[in-house]
Amino acid sequence: MSDTPNLRDAALAYHEFPKPGKLEIRATKPMANGRDLARAYSPGVAEACLEIKDDPANAARYTARGNLVAVVSNGSAVLGLGNIGALASKPVMEGKAVLFKKFASIDCFDIEVNESDPERLADIVCALEPTFGAINLEDIKAPDCFVVEKLCRERMNIPVFHDDQHGTAIVVGAAAKNALHVAGKSFEDIKIVSTGGGAAGIACLNMLLKLGVKRENIWLCDIHGLVYEGRAEDMNPAKAAFAQTTDKRTLDDVIDGADLFLGLSGPGVLTPDHVAKMSEQPIIFALANPTPEILPDDARSVAPDAIIATGRSDFPNQVNNVLCFPFIFRGALDVGATTINDAMQLACIDGIAALARATTSAEAAAAYQGEQLNFGPEYLIPKPFDPRLVGVVSSAVAKAAMETGVAQRPIADLDAYKTSLDGSVFKSALLMRPVFEAARAKARRIVFAEGEDERVLRAAQAMVEETTERPILIGRPEVIEARIARAGLTIRIGDTVDLVNPENDPRYRDYWGTYHELMCRRGVSPDIARAIMRTNSTAIGAVMVHREEADSLICGTFGEFRWHLNYVTQVLGRDSYNPVGALSMMILEDGPLFVADTQVHLHPEPDQIAEIAVGAARHVRRFGIEPQIAFCSQSQFGNQGDGSGWRLREAIRMLDAQGHDFCYEGEMNIDTALDPELRNRLFPGNRMEGAANVLVFAHADAASGVRNILKMKGGGLEVGPILMGMGNRAHIVSPSITARGLLNMSAVAGTPVAHYG
Repeated sequence: MSDTPNLRDAALAYHEFPKPGKLEIRATKPMANGRDLARAYSPGVAEACLEIKDDPANAARYTARGNLVAVVSNGSAVLGLGNIGALASKPVMEGKAVLFKKFASIDCFDIEVNESDPERLADIVCALEPTFGAINLEDIKAPDCFVVEKLCRERMNIPVFHDDQHGTAIVVGAAAKNALHVAGKSFEDIKIVSTGGGAAGIACLNMLLKLGVKRENIWLCDIHGLVYEGRAEDMNPAKAAFAQTTDKRTLDDVIDGADLFLGLSGPGVLTPDHVAKMSEQPIIFALANPTPEILPDDARSVAPDAIIATGRSDFPNQVNNVLCFPFIFRGALDVGATTINDAMQLACIDGIAALARATTSAEAAAAYQGEQLNFGPEYLIPKPFDPRLVGVVSSAVAKAAMETGVAQRPIADLDAYKTSLDGSVFKSALLMRPVFEAARAKARRIVFAEGEDERVLRAAQAMVEETTERPILIGRPEVIEARIARAGLTIRIGDTVDLVNPENDPRYRDYWGTYHELMCRRGVSPDIARAIMRTNSTAIGAVMVHREEADSLICGTFGEFRWHLNYVTQVLGRDSYNPVGALSMMILEDGPLFVADTQVHLHPEPDQIAEIAVGAARHVRRFGIEPQIAFCSQSQFGNQGDGSGWRLREAIRMLDAQGHDFCYEGEMNIDTALDPELRNRLFPGNRMEGAANVLVFAHADAASGVRNILKMKGGGLEVGPILMGMGNRAHIVSPSITARGLLNMSAVAGTPVAHYG
């Protein structure tokens, strides 16, 4: 525990306010009236009980059991604190439960048990089987933990996983796999010296055996020295399995020539002199917390090429169990696994290791700003906040469970399962799926005006990996290449992405000539045209689309919307193309809500409002959603004669005269639009059914304000703004957009249509 008073006070306040603890229980069904009560409890609850009585597998259908894990501890070996007892361990177990929920959407109860006898503790855990879909044993001292887990696994038909053992072993296995990849070594050939004969240390060594390490090449030391044949002091069967037949007795005796040091012991156990005796490019996993067996700087003082991992977050390569346990449980629960076997654990290792070797996600880069997340000695395993972990690791675990016959509820379509997992962390994934599928129908060229922006570069990387689109970047090549290298991306100018260099491009004369031709009767001289084509990347991108050298332009990662709109309209606002409005899809907890017009028309006239509605209906259908458009105002169904109400009423009259195949209604208040019961009470017989999913406003201030409130206070994720009326030839995003948001907009822009309004 830190001695820093400010950290201590902040940690205690975090646990106490605004309400004590880190967990609460929330109902998943409404409980608003007598009907709900009759279904949730007596008499309706009996139906669910009888279904489960007839078939126990129905518990996963009618109760939370299939997504419920118990974190069980007696507090006998709490990390860094020792045997503090069950009650004092509760904050740790609550924290574990929060991590399950945060990283894998798994519900969790923490259960602290006052029982030190391992067999009696196992009895208690086994008795909990009807309540839970899986058991996570936590912070139980060795060798008791081996006994508890063995008995529970033998007697229970659900996964039982001691995370201190197997979670640590899995993450160590993934880190070791990648460390050996970097060092050019193999599991079969390396010599391992380990300190720490506890549960985690033994589990790590057993896992390394499964990965190919030879038992005779493992040298285990503990506080009493080397574990050797015939030693009686502080031995148990798990430790004795690694006893060597030798007259060597100390760490110093066996460290010579070691390729991998694995420390799960205490501070200062490994010295620089020890490191100097190890092999070339030694791998050092000094995992003791809070102070490792050797500090990285001390190790590198004698071995500058050492590959080092610790258990701390302030050094590279933190071996953190959170990389494993949420995702291995997610996969196991989803297929109804009866156990977590070796194949599932090895699949978890492979998934974690492969993810580190892949390009870093934009979300992880944003969460760890300032850190270099490029695969290599300083980045062997992914970061816990990499949102791809759940999709990659959990689907690999589920697949292994099915292949080894322990899955009671096999998944028919693993690709669809992985997509659903991605959708649980990427809120836009499922809604964007039809748009991405449409975009894949034809390879389109998307030009990014702000090609030097790291968000743009990460979006371009994702486009290359996930779509058929061809990114074009406007920017200086030396700047772009430096930022690609810094971010650890694999895109290459001229290979996977194209480049327009405003400072020196062979097409410069063609571009300024085209711009001058378009603008010569609007006061633009040749000199001005030349200057704009050197300095204005939005205008350059628009000219490229006009010349059919690109299919669509994305701009606006910095600057003001209407500034960009001016140049987009100058160049591309011709023939039948005209900016109609800006549409934002806000993805909320209960689904999407579209808002328009947030940008283009500050004070739209009735005909413009009608155009906004028509364009919104077309775009909403691109997401596979049938539009229900509400015209929103302070006025409600004609009760105010002034303000925006008359303009909305006139727009509705125009739409009625034109005849359209989408539902619209208004004018009305926002709550009336979103609450069908309120709307039917105020205006019986209105033409809209259910809640509106598109809100159209007669003031850009109102639309933009609603959009920003939903984003900042409602937790909404924005897809957009989508510039309607330009036939998908240009979109102007907002400066707050993320790399994932830019990828989504590239898919919107990449839909091969002649003219989407």
